[in-house]
Amino acid sequence: MTVLVLTCEADVTADMVVAELHEQGVPLVRFDPADLPGTGALSAEYVRGEFRGYLSIGGRVASMQGLRSVWIRRPGEPAAHAAEPSEWLSVETAHALYGMLDCTDARWMNHPSAAAKARRKPWQLRVAHQSGFPVPATLLTTHPSMARQFADQYRNVVVKSVSGKSPGDPPMALPTTLVPPDADFSGVAAAPTLLQRYVAKRADIRLTSVGDQHFAARKAAEPGQVDGRYGDTGHEWEPVEVPAQVARAVEAYKKQTELAYGAFDFAEDSTGTWWFLECNQGGQFGFVELETGLPIARAVASWLGAEPA
Repeated sequence: MTVLVLTCEADVTADMVVAELHEQGVPLVRFDPADLPGTGALSAEYVRGEFRGYLSIGGRVASMQGLRSVWIRRPGEPAAHAAEPSEWLSVETAHALYGMLDCTDARWMNHPSAAAKARRKPWQLRVAHQSGFPVPATLLTTHPSMARQFADQYRNVVVKSVSGKSPGDPPMALPTTLVPPDADFSGVAAAPTLLQRYVAKRADIRLTSVGDQHFAARKAAEPGQVDGRYGDTGHEWEPVEVPAQVARAVEAYKKQTELAYGAFDFAEDSTGTWWFLECNQGGQFGFVELETGLPIARAVASWLGAEPA
């Protein structure tokens, strides 16, 4: 049976997993939805209650009846590489492709509907609380007075993007930023704003959860550091044990969100507490594996290549 890897051509993280799948002798087809229609093709037939479907790319064919798993890693926009791309064609192609894949019995990492819901940060925070994670006090508001009250109450607060995307083209990452004491919150009325109590951290933690395996790495932070994604602290990622209570919370979180994979970010404070910041359902792990040697790509490949129950 075949593993279907949905990702773009330039994806080093996917390359690592593909290499592991080859090592394990698992058949796979790598397919970018951006190439459909064009160099990629599909066909699905529904006759007398029976379903047969196929995807093809570069001379390789994946039968929908023979899929064991689907890994949605970093797929391109459907029909983006078409001869005459359009928003209509992208929507039509997405409905055709993902609708056909929904007809299979394959396992997903992660299913598009679960992934879409899991991206929504307000819901993430609610699930994190319910799962048992420590979560910094957070406010999402369009009321300037509420923002000012929150900032006065917690004094040190940061502002974050709700979606993680900027309106630019191409989109840019928006750093988490400390709010100055004399901040003018009148602009909050123009767009939903997410404020959160600042956690004075001694380290960033990235926990990559693959099925029932959890791989954690720690990177020491500089005093006053806010967003660990930016700036060189002079420290590298190092493997770290996952506390039992964190593992239980991760498992509860993934069960409620129906995720097979999640990249969790935490801020470790001076007491050693791991504060939940977010869970990226499609987060990178290549940089962690390359610095720490944690066998994350092998774990992903093993999950994808496991025989159906």
